[in-house]
Formats: sequence, structure tokens, C-alpha cells
Amino acid sequence: MEDLSMYEQHNLLYTQERLSKYRPGGYHPVCLGDTFKNGRYEIHHKLGWGGFSTVWLAKDREKEQWVSLKMMTADNSKGSRELHSLQFLQKCAEGRPASKLIVSLLDVFTHQGPNGSHQCLVFELLGPSVDKVVGDYHSLGDALEIDIILRMSEQLLEAINFIHESGMGHGDISGGNVAFSCSNLSNATKDELFEVLGLPEVEDLVRLDGQPLGNGLPKHIVKVADWENWVDEDEEDIRILDFGEAFLQGNEPKVLAQPGQLRVPELIFTDCFDYRVDLWRAGCMIHAFIFGSYPFQYLGEDEVLVSQMIRFVGKLPKDWQPIWERMKMNFKRGLKSSEEVEVSELDRRLSRRDPDPILTRLASVIRQLMRFVPSSRIEASEALALLRSEQDADYDT
Repeated sequence: MEDLSMYEQHNLLYTQERLSKYRPGGYHPVCLGDTFKNGRYEIHHKLGWGGFSTVWLAKDREKEQWVSLKMMTADNSKGSRELHSLQFLQKCAEGRPASKLIVSLLDVFTHQGPNGSHQCLVFELLGPSVDKVVGDYHSLGDALEIDIILRMSEQLLEAINFIHESGMGHGDISGGNVAFSCSNLSNATKDELFEVLGLPEVEDLVRLDGQPLGNGLPKHIVKVADWENWVDEDEEDIRILDFGEAFLQGNEPKVLAQPGQLRVPELIFTDCFDYRVDLWRAGCMIHAFIFGSYPFQYLGEDEVLVSQMIRFVGKLPKDWQPIWERMKMNFKRGLKSSEEVEVSELDRRLSRRDPDPILTRLASVIRQLMRFVPSSRIEASEALALLRSEQDADYDT
């Protein structure tokens, strides 16, 4: 845990990106008003951050439009998998309408700073993440309208199908890596944009001992934009972004980063995976569109996660059963038997919703995407066909 007691205290010290990442090889110290690429891009707000980058709202002074500027950490700027993957998909985009559902890369440049050389990716302006919008609805006791859920689900599957047919896997489909487009605001005035985005909340970074900050630290910390007045989810499309874990089919990496609640079962029971991790993750996403949360909670224990999966999906494959028995024996607290499930957890959750033919199709798609054995999952194109069918035929054979 980094020692933040040497600085004047405020909430942003603890809720934004880690200050310890502002070091050689880490983040570049971006401040509001900074400009990049010979003054072309001027920073106005912060849009996000992760372990390998910070993302900023910038004004492209050459084209007079708002853009998202992603600044990679110096260590992750060398041989970036993301840039290669985006450029590969751009070559596959001709004549493919679904390619517009992949975030548009507008420019690439390198910036030399006190912490190293940083790759900078300039994207179209993006709105809030799907996670944020869905979470905001459900925090207020509300839910997305069913036609918006259907459109988001179709677009998610269209984008994944395009990625797969191009010979790639995304590897990290999640609500944080899917955002809404922001075409309505890309040419707005600053006042109009900030009316939706919220004004920047900024706190100076000041040492208590009066010593100056090192060159590698930012002069102030900026809170990520709230998108407090965003209401365009019914008009804007979704965009898949963050291709840092993407891979060519047949050339899968040895390790795949996975948030706990989105772990795929094949990487719990085997050391093999392929592009079909995206299909399981798509099922988790559609579940979140409907219910406001992913199907599973992860508390740090694979045994508890697998037990939830069994209640949701059904019996494990026979080849995995011996591993599961050993896992249960080694688990200190023990697990309730979940091998025989009369009513799946998905059905329980659906029973609390009003019947709806679109909801029935969405549930069928979730079931068929979230099958334990990757080869038994339906492809994204098949899921799309099912969603777009007018008859609610039973495909769960």
C-alpha cells in the first residue's frame, strides 16, 4: 500500500489512479490545459484510467472536435498489442458495417515525458461505459427499457462477430470495455459538453513538508468525469474498446487477464482457451443489461465461483468432475451440494420479471452463450439470428 500521508489529504488521493504509478515506466503526469503533438490536442477533463493507461478528454484544435486521448504507461508503450489489433481490424473493416461498433482510432503519436516514452492513441469521443449507465439505472431502482437492452445486445454480438470473423479474439469483453458513442456531443461547445459531462473536480497535489513534487508527479489530481446528465443511451450506439488483451485466433497468449466475476470456466479447469471466451463474457454482459449485475460474485475463491456457475448453467462436464471434487475437498468451509439444480438461477431471476417475448429470446441467448464447454457455445452470428427471430422457438436442446 502506498504511503499517501505525506500529501495534503483529500478524497481524490484515494479514489483515482494510484500515485505510485507515476514513476519511471509508469503514467505520464497529465494536467488540465496540457497540450500534445505540437499543441494539436489540449486536455480538458479526465475520462478514465486503468492499470496501463489514463484517458483524457481533449480538443483536437486542427479539426475542431472533441476526442478521447489514451496515454499508455511507458512500460506498456513498447510493442503495444492494442495498436496492432486496432490496425489489423481497420484493414478488415471495408464493406463491414459492424466495424463501426469498434472504437475509431483517429491518430497515434509518441510523447516523451519525465517517466519515459508514452504511446498516445487518439480515439473518437466516447460517452460513459455500459457499466456506468446500467449501474446508474439500477442504483435508482430502475432498469433499461427492453428495446434498448435488445439493441445493445444485438450491437454487442455484431461487434464480437466482426472481431471473430476477422480472425481475432478480444479477450476482455466487459462493461468497462464497452462504451456508448458520443456523436451528439463531438462537435458541441465546451459549455454544452460540460453540461453533460460535469465540470472537472480538481485537487492540487501538495507535500506536507513543503518540498517540491518530483517531475514525474502531476501537479493536481482530476476526478474522472461523472457524465451526470447523460441521457443518450437510446440514441447512441455502443463501441467496443480496449484491445490490450486481444489476440489472433490460433496465437492465443499464455496468460489472459480476467476480472474475478468474469472468469471463464475453461481457465479454471484447464489451461486452454480461445476466442470463445468472448462468447461467455457476452452472455455475462447481456445478463447485466437485464438485471443490472453480472451473473456471479467473486470473493476470491474459485470454489464459490464454480458453485454459482453450476447453479446458473447446470452440471459440469464429466472431464471436469474429478477436479471439482478435489476443489470441494480442499475448500475449508465446505460447499452446499449444487449438482442437482431443479430451477436454474437464471430462471429464478427471470421469474421476477414480467413475461416478454424479447426477454425470452435474450434468456435463450444467455443460456447458449454460457455453456461450460467452449465448443458447445453458439457463435455470435447464431446468437444474433436468434435475437432477430420473430418466433420464440426453443433452441435449448
